Amino acid sequence: MAALRVLLPCVRGPLRPRLGCAALRAFASGADFQYLITEKKGKDGNVGLIQLNRPKALNALCNGLMMELNQALDAFEEDPAVGAIVLTGGEKAFAAGADIKEMQSQTFQDCYSSMFLSHWDRLARVKKPVIAAVNGYALGGGCELAMMCDIIYAGEKAQFAQPEILLGTIPGAGGTQRLTRAVGKSLAMEMVLTGDRISARDAKQAGLVSKIFPVETLVEEAIRCAEKIASNSKIIAAMAKESVNAAFEMTLTEGNKLEKKLFYSTFATEDRKEGMTAFVEKRKASFKDQ
Repeated sequence: MAALRVLLPCVRGPLRPRLGCAALRAFASGADFQYLITEKKGKDGNVGLIQLNRPKALNALCNGLMMELNQALDAFEEDPAVGAIVLTGGEKAFAAGADIKEMQSQTFQDCYSSMFLSHWDRLARVKKPVIAAVNGYALGGGCELAMMCDIIYAGEKAQFAQPEILLGTIPGAGGTQRLTRAVGKSLAMEMVLTGDRISARDAKQAGLVSKIFPVETLVEEAIRCAEKIASNSKIIAAMAKESVNAAFEMTLTEGNKLEKKLFYSTFATEDRKEGMTAFVEKRKASFKDQ
């Protein structure tokens, strides 16, 4: 949600209708995006790269940007060549939070009746693995956006915070929930109640970030990890992601039951058969995503 006190207003335009699969793939080229740059990366073009591109506002998350992000995610989700997605911003800011001027005049009735911010959850529902490559500020909604991803890589100068308390509100896109699960109650409480920022090093130590890289190589390293993920079976990767995410929603007993069911399900796939056969024959597996 909210982050910096001063953010530039969002240039508003008509909302685009939901597009069909073919149109989505063409749309993902980025040519028609106002707030994003998208392209395929990796040696085999199997990584979808989404860059938030609203630099004058430090990538403040206005409604137009979030609508475009959802369209780009839909496009890469539907693209059979893409096995993983990297989400990044600029070197100065991943995303400095929601657009305050856009939400300033909202009332309780407006928020409740329109399910305000509910469309932000699309990122958390993507089946393909998503890596956040965070340079600079990841504040408020920017931090929440990063936490919706499956892996967070941070640049050396990255900063994370939930400063909504300073604006007289609280996080509204998962900040109090995902942050607590990632770093524990004490640090989450401190960040949410004070609005203080933590460094990339502190974020890694707390478990919010998995790896830290120099600013200039961060995105390259995230793409390298995404390529490695995309080289595996896409259907098996989706099962693995589902099982890990279930750990945040279920008891240990329930989670283990789900894991077993998904594990058994892999034996109904051609890729499981190919993977084990390749291992026995001491050769590289050739997955067909079946």
